[in-house]
Amino acid sequence: MREIQKKVNNMIKKYDLNNSIEMRFIDLVSEVGELGKEILKSNDYGKIEFSKTENIKSEIGDVLFSLVCIANELDIDLKDTLDEVIAKYDSRFLEKGNIESGR
Repeated sequence: MREIQKKVNNMIKKYDLNNSIEMRFIDLVSEVGELGKEILKSNDYGKIEFSKTENIKSEIGDVLFSLVCIANELDIDLKDTLDEVIAKYDSRFLEKGNIESGR
């Protein structure tokens, strides 16, 4: 994860793609929307069985890139954050039998 964050950070610096956290968030939401649209198109809006496409892979890459940009902007180590979340989910599952927050 740290290598991924470093790679994205180097690209941002190389091409001077700095942006505000607000714009990064809007970009992430937009990319998630594009992923959703591609998933819907891949099964003809529920009319046929889902089939993974090359475009879905690309859209997931776009979502990941946008999320890594946000983490980098906020100086958040994604490996540490993921480890913490997995520990939280493990604890919830042991306590309740599921990982839902109960909110």
